[in-house]
Amino acid sequence: MDPQELGRKYDKIAQWWHDRHQDSEYGVTQCERALRYAVDREDFQGGEALDIGCGAGGRLVRALEEKGFSITGLDVSVEMIKLASAQHPEHNFYHQDICDWQVDKNYDFILAWDSLFCLPYEQQEPVLEKLCSCLSPGGVFVYTLGDGDGWHTDTWLEDEFYYSSIGIEKNIQCLLTQGMAIKHVELDQYPEKHVYIIASKI
Repeated sequence: MDPQELGRKYDKIAQWWHDRHQDSEYGVTQCERALRYAVDREDFQGGEALDIGCGAGGRLVRALEEKGFSITGLDVSVEMIKLASAQHPEHNFYHQDICDWQVDKNYDFILAWDSLFCLPYEQQEPVLEKLCSCLSPGGVFVYTLGDGDGWHTDTWLEDEFYYSSIGIEKNIQCLLTQGMAIKHVELDQYPEKHVYIIASKI
């Protein structure tokens, strides 16, 4: 699916998304597990966090804030970015496609919760490589993926959405090739094929 088309689909449901997820606990436990790998380092003094597919902000941005991170958020939905900026004016949120986004600095923590599996299949490895390359040494990357190799469409909220994944094994291979250490892999919503991985930059 073209990222601009995806952005327009999420524009339509941005307020619904915000209202539903603002105070939910979805993904918070997993994010906090990843944050422990970052903040438990003896040299940790806050840092820069990147949130890919940040949506309207809310619970996961607050989890990053509580650990002292300055946050950069990216999303393909204009309306989601408006909501995130209104909620968290002290951070930076941009209407951007991660596939084309030009990285201009390194990050100490990267979060991509339920966003990378919305990318075109052929962009999965290039985007993983890009994100690994902009992670500072010792930095932590947590993201979700599908337990399968391929792509499909699904109907949700009376609209069609595209999803893709290169699967658990290829994700891990890609991370290892990029100099990452695997810290945690979990099929966390079984029997749903929802996986999250925590890795750190060696």
